[in-house]
Amino acid sequence: MTAAVTTVDLGLYPDLQRYGAKDISACFSCGTCTASCPLSQTDSTFPRRIVRYAQLGMKDALLSSKELWSCYQCGECAETCPTQADPSEFMAAARRYTIASYDRTRIARTMYTRPVLGTLFAVLLAAFFALFMYGAHGPQSGESLAIFEFIPEKLIHNTGIVVMILVFLAGLSGVLTMARRIAGREGVGWGSLFGSRAALGRTARAGWSAIGRESLAQTRFRQECDADPEPVAWYRRRWLVHALTVWGFLGLLAATLLDYGLALVGIKETGAPVPIWYPVRLLGTVAGLMLIYGTTVFIIERYRAANRSVKQSTTADWMLLGLLWVTGVTGFILELALYLPEAPAWGYWVFLLHVAVAMELVLLAPFMKLAHAVYRPVALFFIALAQTSREGGA
Repeated sequence: MTAAVTTVDLGLYPDLQRYGAKDISACFSCGTCTASCPLSQTDSTFPRRIVRYAQLGMKDALLSSKELWSCYQCGECAETCPTQADPSEFMAAARRYTIASYDRTRIARTMYTRPVLGTLFAVLLAAFFALFMYGAHGPQSGESLAIFEFIPEKLIHNTGIVVMILVFLAGLSGVLTMARRIAGREGVGWGSLFGSRAALGRTARAGWSAIGRESLAQTRFRQECDADPEPVAWYRRRWLVHALTVWGFLGLLAATLLDYGLALVGIKETGAPVPIWYPVRLLGTVAGLMLIYGTTVFIIERYRAANRSVKQSTTADWMLLGLLWVTGVTGFILELALYLPEAPAWGYWVFLLHVAVAMELVLLAPFMKLAHAVYRPVALFFIALAQTSREGGA
């Protein structure tokens, strides 16, 4: 029998520091973080095992760790750490490092480790989309806000399709890389997923747990990881603000796709005024309000460093919140402008800004913190699969 060989990367720890990890050399694996972590009931080595990977240069183990993504950065471990190694912030930095490692374009690495260059890239990307759209602009009607006469609808849709294809390919590449690494480490193959009726049952339950209970309903986040030493009003609870932001973004994306689909089948022309109770408009309005509220609270909380989870903020954190907020606010202002009795000239420029920023937000999604919306469910699936397998074998 051949023993497994572990490759040690001496540059792992210094590289992680470039992604925001503090000096964790003080960590001596005492286990205090494990004792205080609300997610460690079934794992006596979480999260200190992840820290140990970094200390020992175990890059492959770190990149194939499913537990890394189960952390909701509540900050409890940072508060109780006797050496102030701040394992909570280390976990966040390790996730940034992992996102960049899964990305073959190196865009994510630039966004996280070179904030000035990353910010300049984001500004130039938004300017590119704005100038590209404006290059085909038409007249600005004064009688009504004819936004698709100003910027052709076909150009926006075709550009959006190209952006979605690029995002899908980049996201798929990262997800497949992640899944292959975790599956290899966990010994999960096609047979253990789909090889029998029992395997199919375990896979289905794990999928429901990862997507339904954890990603959408945020069960463990609500029940175990939203504690705070001081009472917090219900409308500022982390899980609620996070849920409103996620559901708001997904709702706006769904409303956009539905609006486009209705135009394709000839039911409703894109941008045509409809009553507030029209399903697609109502969905977009509610989702927009959710996104604006969620991102606004997040921005205020980060600015004030109001709780343990937001004591440290990176440029990439602010950039993502800024893009989400601008997308939501400009979309809401544009919706109001469409129903004003006279067409405001500024409505056309708000529309151009909204389209440019929305395109940029979607295109950068696989390379920013928003990527965890895809990576986390994959990791949670493997965590749930391991749990269901243990329960089935018990």
